[in-house]
Amino acid sequence: MEPSAREDCLYCDGPSHVVEMFEWEVFVTADSTEGLGPCGSSSSQAAAMDALRLALRKAGMPSAAWGRITHRVYDFCTMPDDWSRRVIFRATLDAAGSVRFERTAP
Repeated sequence: MEPSAREDCLYCDGPSHVVEMFEWEVFVTADSTEGLGPCGSSSSQAAAMDALRLALRKAGMPSAAWGRITHRVYDFCTMPDDWSRRVIFRATLDAAGSVRFERTAP
């Protein structure tokens, strides 16, 4: 029943449209509080990694900034949910100014 409901969506032109996105976020710790810094998204994993790398370098504080890349699949003919959201990389800035990516999901 669910596939036919997606295909008959009143807001879509034809069958469901599934899009893969990579969201990147920078978190900055100041005064023992963690806050969200720059963030964005891209349909390319490499572009998301480059944007995160640049944003972390601009933050400039190795011990107080870190980032992550989240892989997400959007189906535009259904209500948004978090079933497809998973963090795939965690990134940190070292003292030399290099960004280190650590894979977090298999």
